[in-house]
Amino acid sequence: MDFSYSEEQTLLQDTTRRFVSREYGFEARRAIVAGERGMNPAVWTTLAELGLLALLVPEAEGGLGAGPVETHIVMAALGEGLVVEPVLSSAVRATAAIARLGDATQRAQWLAPMAAGELIAVLAEDEAGVHAARAGDGYVLTGEVACVADAPHAGLLLVAAAVEGEGRALFALPADAPGLSMQAYPTFDGRRAADLRLAGVHVSATRRLGTGDVGGVLDAVADLGLAALCAEAIGVLDRALAITTEYARTRQQFGVAIGTFQALQHRMADMFMHLEQARSMAILATVRALDEEASARRRALSAAKVVIGEACRFVGQQAVQIHGGMGVTDELDISHYFKRLFAIEKQFGSTREHLGRYVALRAAA
Repeated sequence: MDFSYSEEQTLLQDTTRRFVSREYGFEARRAIVAGERGMNPAVWTTLAELGLLALLVPEAEGGLGAGPVETHIVMAALGEGLVVEPVLSSAVRATAAIARLGDATQRAQWLAPMAAGELIAVLAEDEAGVHAARAGDGYVLTGEVACVADAPHAGLLLVAAAVEGEGRALFALPADAPGLSMQAYPTFDGRRAADLRLAGVHVSATRRLGTGDVGGVLDAVADLGLAALCAEAIGVLDRALAITTEYARTRQQFGVAIGTFQALQHRMADMFMHLEQARSMAILATVRALDEEASARRRALSAAKVVIGEACRFVGQQAVQIHGGMGVTDELDISHYFKRLFAIEKQFGSTREHLGRYVALRAAA
């Protein structure tokens, strides 16, 4: 198979990488992470101007109507710079959910502002965390959702809830809805998350996306987001290995560069092997992200997350060890790559959890 990019896809990759190298250097990112908001609105506007927030918005709603390959390209490039703005949460997961489940009015109301960088939406789901009960012309939502990535940035929250007798449903709530409270906090990798509590939040029926049980669609959106996360991991892994290789080439000990020591050469060779295996599985995840056969799609995505999770752990640990004690200090960029790799290994299900899901799906096939 030919995995080379088209001319348009290569241009998209070059554009995103130029943005990261020009406007998202290490010190600029440190300032953003240390800031009160944890993101830079000017950066978000630039991402919108480059069209990166409109990738998955259908052409009918003024977007680019792109797919998993283009998303892979962008997420890998953003991963190289450890970009903390909520592209994965809003421009991938939330956008895909609205595009697939929203009616014409809902798509027109939310997708255009999201593509323009005027609105950030975040998907909040928990298998048993939130319940919705019919009340008059709408619903009342009650429950909690823990650790919702990028929720403090959101103006719109897409909350998945169980409706008795109907299955899973999705509701669009303004972030300031009465009865909705949010406990925000920074995460280990310098991003923002929040625990949501819904205490009798009333929502109009017009803010329910889709009809009947939308669990299958939400699973498909989750897998699309997982494929995008795998792509981001490749960008982070690429840079972690490049930083470590350069450090080993220039760091002197006993009068020679430590990169000449055979033991460290073996470590870096193993890091490279893990990276290339992860790259292959990220491509598999991208190719299979839109499979209509749910079981086969989920097997492929879980297999990719297992291999990539193992690579995140191995490459991150080796990178820090080769740098020595200074490898865990905030002043050194490799520590931030290590933290993001650690977080990716846990995000959307850990390596162990996806291994269990893969085994169960194989047994049921």
